[in-house]
Amino acid sequence: MRYYAHYGHTDFVLCLGYGAEAITEHFRRMGGEFLPTLSPDMQAVRLRQDCGTWWNVALVDTGLRTSIGQRLRLVERYVEGEELFLANYADGVTDLCLPEVIAAMAARPAMVAAMTAVRPSQSFHYLRYGRDGAVSAIDDSPTADLRINGGFFVFRQAIFRYLEDGADLVDGSFPRLAGEGRLLAYAHDGFWRACDTPKDLEVLEAAHAAGNAQWEVWRDVPLAPAALLQTSYR
Repeated sequence: MRYYAHYGHTDFVLCLGYGAEAITEHFRRMGGEFLPTLSPDMQAVRLRQDCGTWWNVALVDTGLRTSIGQRLRLVERYVEGEELFLANYADGVTDLCLPEVIAAMAARPAMVAAMTAVRPSQSFHYLRYGRDGAVSAIDDSPTADLRINGGFFVFRQAIFRYLEDGADLVDGSFPRLAGEGRLLAYAHDGFWRACDTPKDLEVLEAAHAAGNAQWEVWRDVPLAPAALLQTSYR
């Protein structure tokens, strides 16, 4: 959230499932102001930051076993009217320049979704071999000419037309968008890492302790040009 706030985006919708209570309690400990709402599955929180700005957070219960695509459908009303809105898996960190991705998407009105294309950070080894099974080369993750989904997205409202009942996002909607030429890949060669395993957490905590938290773009880094921040996307 600090990453998005650094670029001027301070309205958040959190799609909660497993661990929802812990996330809600986190905002209470942070001194969040819980506001009255008319929706039984949503809590509204205002959180004041040290710099004096406010974050507006909607905590939405989207179920324990709901797919990512269906979680997105369940919060459609919270982004209604936004020409573009932002989303991510919330399990990765990056130094990606967010205004550049938004600008790339804005410049291509035919595109419905943009996804970051990153190099895998895990220590896999990729094999090249022929039909006879003979290995011709072994590439490690950083040098292999491969890209994966980095989990940072920009969407237009049209994405909701591609989210059919029960369909997921990447496995369900994205193949259809790709087939129509309406899915944009934005290549990022800077820092990116998912935090999916204890090893990932250990690596990130060690980098933070060493003062090498490359994803903390909000520390001693000037904000993006104001021209790219005129519209408040969620």
